[in-house]
Amino acid sequence: MSQEKAVLITDVALRDGHQSLIATRLRTEDMLPVCAQLDAIGFWSLEVWGGATFDACVRFLKEDPWERLRKLREALPNTKLQMLVRGQNLLGYRHYADDVVEAFIQKSADNGMDIFRVFDAMNDVRNLQTAVAAVKKSGKHAQGTLCYTTSPVHTTAKFVQQAKDMVALGVDSIAIKDMAGLLTPTATSELVSALKDSVDVPLALHSHMTSGLAGLCQLKAIEAGIDIIDTAMSAFANGTSHPATETMVAALKGTPRNSGLDLPALQDIAAKLWEVRKKYHQFESEFTREDVSVQINQVPGGMMSNLANQLKEQGALNRIGDVFAEIPAVRKDLGYPPLVTPTSQIVGTQAVMNILADKRYTTITNEVKRYLQGHYGAAPAEVDKDLRARAIGTEDVIDVRPADLLAPELAKLRKEVGELAKSEEDVLTYAMFPDLGRAFLSEREAGTLVPEVLEPIGQSARPVSEGGVPTEFVIDVHGESYQVAITGVGIKGAGKRHVYMTLDGMPEEVVFEALNEYKAEGVSGRKSASKPGHVSTNMPGNIVEVLVAVGDTVTAGQAVLVTEAMKMEAEVQAPISGKIVEIFVKKGDRVTPGEVLVEIEAGA
Repeated sequence: MSQEKAVLITDVALRDGHQSLIATRLRTEDMLPVCAQLDAIGFWSLEVWGGATFDACVRFLKEDPWERLRKLREALPNTKLQMLVRGQNLLGYRHYADDVVEAFIQKSADNGMDIFRVFDAMNDVRNLQTAVAAVKKSGKHAQGTLCYTTSPVHTTAKFVQQAKDMVALGVDSIAIKDMAGLLTPTATSELVSALKDSVDVPLALHSHMTSGLAGLCQLKAIEAGIDIIDTAMSAFANGTSHPATETMVAALKGTPRNSGLDLPALQDIAAKLWEVRKKYHQFESEFTREDVSVQINQVPGGMMSNLANQLKEQGALNRIGDVFAEIPAVRKDLGYPPLVTPTSQIVGTQAVMNILADKRYTTITNEVKRYLQGHYGAAPAEVDKDLRARAIGTEDVIDVRPADLLAPELAKLRKEVGELAKSEEDVLTYAMFPDLGRAFLSEREAGTLVPEVLEPIGQSARPVSEGGVPTEFVIDVHGESYQVAITGVGIKGAGKRHVYMTLDGMPEEVVFEALNEYKAEGVSGRKSASKPGHVSTNMPGNIVEVLVAVGDTVTAGQAVLVTEAMKMEAEVQAPISGKIVEIFVKKGDRVTPGEVLVEIEAGA
């Protein structure tokens, strides 16, 4: 394609923009009022669906994601709609059977989707086959994706070969997906030039501003002949999002590759979206700012804010630096997977567990075990052999396309959800998130769907602790309010403890001397673990499965419970051999570290 041709622009504000900056909380009702203006701009496409939007609609917003797609299709009749789909994972966190993938793609097309950006977290092209074929069968545009990352094994030649493999599958275009903001201008120029020389399909660049370099990378990509760039309206741009649409349009004015888009019209839309964003102030995170440290730890912006929230819930936000340092180490152990959903969650959660346990791999999530078995595809490099042996023992590692091992499951899913599903789309909602989907469909039938509350503008919530220990709070003294944040706790000595905090933003060090001792039993009423046979957990979460019954004999290291935390499952193992004498939890219960969940009598 000639460099004289206008740069095409995909605006991602209605998907990745708000996913990156306000935790995917933008509601359909706040999208629709600007759709007519967006539709008149002349974008190559608008990314409006997929990614985390499906999950957020069902989990938080209590919206039917399919209804959102239909409404946007109606409101944007002249613009191609685009979505992000995780290959064989679709929008969930596991591989689905081929019949589910085919049905989901077809229904997405039927409800108005035009362009499917298909990626695989492992860059394993085998995991794209079914989705790409389904898109082509539906008559829509299949865009293959290179998940950009850096490691000893990720070279330009490797990405070029992947691009050639995707072209062989029949993709209509290729996107470079720089989800963490790892590209540099020089690397961008080299990669785009190599791809333009090697494949004859349009190229798109999707790069996050996390490191502050994305705008420079886009200009170098344009110089090298890129066809399409992803930007976001300024109200949902920059930070861990994308270069601002208005900025890039202005930068290209007067050049041979001028986008031709109307800058004043874009500014008018942005002004309206800035007002919309104010409604979602409670979801703003300090971890969505630009930070070049991503070039070191490779943590994408969305992952960064999620990790911060999760650690905050556990009263361990002060250890986020340790987690960021642990993530590259876990990634190396797993053979350098790109950090994008779901591998970002897999690596991030394992890193958190390693840090909170103060010992690496004391607990290994089920997802890490499945990864090491090959259920997500081939790792880019060799995994740590000792970790693999520890996680899966002598079990076989699969070397085929993971979905080849999955039997058709759509009929089974249809039967499971039963009459709650009023359409095939409902069945697919259940397929993506069985527990969450069932709850959503049940609430819809009962007429009890209620979205989470949006705090009034200018009001900051003060959550009331329900058994946990807050790390941030406001104290009111004689009519004056002070914002306090606990940032760390020093080593006890001579009965004293150093507590590090900020008081209205100013760092302070306070010395506490304990005069008594308080042992919390927690709101659950469970006892605190104190004996070798007391089974506890390292992380707060929910019980997914109880694997034993009273009277069972277990051996040390045997799994007795399965818990879920941060969308990842992990086994809780017996600390000693013996007989199960009491079980204090059931499926669905919330648990916290230090509680007795199961009691084992030694040697029984």
